[in-house]
Amino acid sequence: MGIEVKNIHKAFGDFAALSNVDLKVNDGELVALLGPSGSGKTTLLRIIAGLEYADSGQVLIDGHEASQMHVKERKVGFVFQHYALFKHMTVFDNVAFGLRVRPRAVRPPPEEIEHRVMALLKLVHLDKFYDRYPSQLSGGQRQRVALARSLAVEPKLLLLDEPFGALDAKVRKELRRWLRRLHDDIHITSIFVTHDQEEAMEVSDRVVVMNHGRIEQIGTPEQVYHQPANGFVYDFLGNYNEFVGWKDENGDVHLAEDDLWESQQSVATPVVSGRPHWLSRYPELVGAIRKVVPGLPLPVDAPNVRQAMKMTRSQMRGLLAERGIPVRVFARPHEMFVTKTPDDTHEYIPVEVIHINPAGALAKIELQRKNGIILQAEIPKTIIDLLAIRRGEQVFVRPKNIRVFE
Repeated sequence: MGIEVKNIHKAFGDFAALSNVDLKVNDGELVALLGPSGSGKTTLLRIIAGLEYADSGQVLIDGHEASQMHVKERKVGFVFQHYALFKHMTVFDNVAFGLRVRPRAVRPPPEEIEHRVMALLKLVHLDKFYDRYPSQLSGGQRQRVALARSLAVEPKLLLLDEPFGALDAKVRKELRRWLRRLHDDIHITSIFVTHDQEEAMEVSDRVVVMNHGRIEQIGTPEQVYHQPANGFVYDFLGNYNEFVGWKDENGDVHLAEDDLWESQQSVATPVVSGRPHWLSRYPELVGAIRKVVPGLPLPVDAPNVRQAMKMTRSQMRGLLAERGIPVRVFARPHEMFVTKTPDDTHEYIPVEVIHINPAGALAKIELQRKNGIILQAEIPKTIIDLLAIRRGEQVFVRPKNIRVFE
């Protein structure tokens, strides 16, 4: 069963929770609504379920208008973050509850209820715990009971609101793998809300990235991660290193290193050949990585070097705007190249190693530039060992790949 929402708007007082949202979920698809708190994920899910009503717009379920349809008529299974199990009922009775409270005319006979409940408990690997109470189960087991209870009424659509948010990291990882396998087996159209980027990437067929009540991007996990639509998506989907830059009238991107404007050097030396003499002692301050993107020269028209060096960020951005369009330049930690011996083909940024986390195949390194900015890099543990990189040492870095957003 496919789901489509068209031009959905929902406000709570003066706060617009959703603003003209359009989304189509195909039959049998597993879609993640991903975004920070307050982005509108849960509100959209509840409107689809019929637990909230939109101020305007349409909800189409299997092509039929459902905006004013009661929640019972939508045949939706809803799984909450905190299980919402009946504490006084056994696992079996919790799962059977939705079937037993149906009107007599459509209520299955007891033997059919028993067969269906036990089949579901076997599906979620809890058939041996049918006579236990929720208090006798782990958090992960209780969440699986909640999922089985939602499936017992044979919903056409399964909605999950941060189903693993109350669980510890190890159990969450196990359950999301299990949910992916379960979905592949039953092929029920599913939408789940999460603020966990890794969870969305691992489980879903498509990811819907939301922010401030709007959809920023829709795509496969690979698309939203490797082809982000804008800076917010890139920023939200993982760690990154950021540089300030500008784009000229030809579309070429130039890098403007923050070191230029935030250096603590205070010696006002004369400009020689268009550059302050002291830069010869700090080559990383100009055109660092210019082989990737050209560097931005100092504002030699400034009254003196001391003034240029004390420029604020807002003044720097004003200067960039005079030269072109200010842009944000990004590189992921795994896109950073680290070496002790820089080559002549590229220019590198000298940094100090301030922390190394060697756990796992990829070592995570924190590197501090001369202007105090922290860069992050992820490189194979074997490279760390080969180069004998140690905390407190100076190494050289450059981004192997960049992304630019205005």
